[in-house]
Amino acid sequence: MKIYPIETGNFKLDGGAMFGVVPKSIWQRTNPADSSNMCSWALRCMLIEDGDRLMLVDNGMGQKQSEKFFGYYYLHGEGSLEGSLKKAGFHPDDITDVFLTHLHFDHCGGGVKWNKDRTAYEPTFKNATYWSNRKHWQWATEPNDREKASFLKENILPMQEFGQLRFVQDGFDFFDIFYADGHTDAMMIPLLNYQGKKMAFMADLLPSAGHIPMPYVMGYDTRPLLTLEDRKRFYKKAIDEDLYLFMEHDAQNEIITLKDTEKGARLNEVFTFKELFS
Repeated sequence: MKIYPIETGNFKLDGGAMFGVVPKSIWQRTNPADSSNMCSWALRCMLIEDGDRLMLVDNGMGQKQSEKFFGYYYLHGEGSLEGSLKKAGFHPDDITDVFLTHLHFDHCGGGVKWNKDRTAYEPTFKNATYWSNRKHWQWATEPNDREKASFLKENILPMQEFGQLRFVQDGFDFFDIFYADGHTDAMMIPLLNYQGKKMAFMADLLPSAGHIPMPYVMGYDTRPLLTLEDRKRFYKKAIDEDLYLFMEHDAQNEIITLKDTEKGARLNEVFTFKELFS
C-alpha cells in the first residue's frame, strides 16, 4: 500500500461559523481571521494505492459551480485535484474507487464535472465506483433546510445516474469505518494501517487542531450534542490506539496526534506527511 496526500486548494469560511459558541478572542489564537472574519481551510484528500485498486478519499470542491458560488468561498492556493493526481503520477481515469466521507459540496464536488461543451455533467473518474452509505445518501438527497445549501444535487445525483454509485453496507473491504452523526448523518471516518501506524482520515469530525477542546464545535454541525458524543468516542479510540489523524481541513497541520490531560484530549504532536512517512 502507498498513500499520497492530494491537495485540491484552499478556501475560506467565516471563523464564527467554524467555531460555534467559542468567542473569537479565543479561537483566533489558533486560527487567525482576515479583516472579513474569514479563516483559511485546506481541501486535502487522500489517495490510496493498494494492488490494482486506486482509491481517492473525498475530492474537494470541484470546478463546475458558478463564479458567484466560488466568490463566497475565496478559493486560493496552488493545489488542484488533477494537478495533485498528476504530481503523484496518476490520471483521473486511473482511479478505481472514490470514497466519500459525506456529501457536503467541499467533500464531493470534484467527483462530477462539466462535459467539454458544458451541456451536461460527466464523471470526473469514469472508471471508478463511488462509495457512500444508504443512511447518509437518503439524508443528503432529502435534505433538511439547515443543510440544503451544502447538499448540491449536481454533485450528488449524477453519481447514481452514471451507474457508478455503491453503498458500503452492500460490501466494502478496503478499510474500517468510524461512523459519526453530529456534523451530518452517518459521516464516515476511514481507519487504516500504513507503514506500521494506525491512521484516521478526519473529514469534519475534527476540522483543525484548533477544534480539539470539546466545546469547539462548528456552527455547521446539525446536532452539536451528538458531535460531543462522537468526539468522546473517537478521542478515546485515538488515544488508546495511538492514532495518527490526517487532517482534511487544517491548512497548517497535516497530521496530528492527541494526548490525554486533566482538561481532556489535547494536541500532542504535529507532523507533515512527508516527515512521518518518508
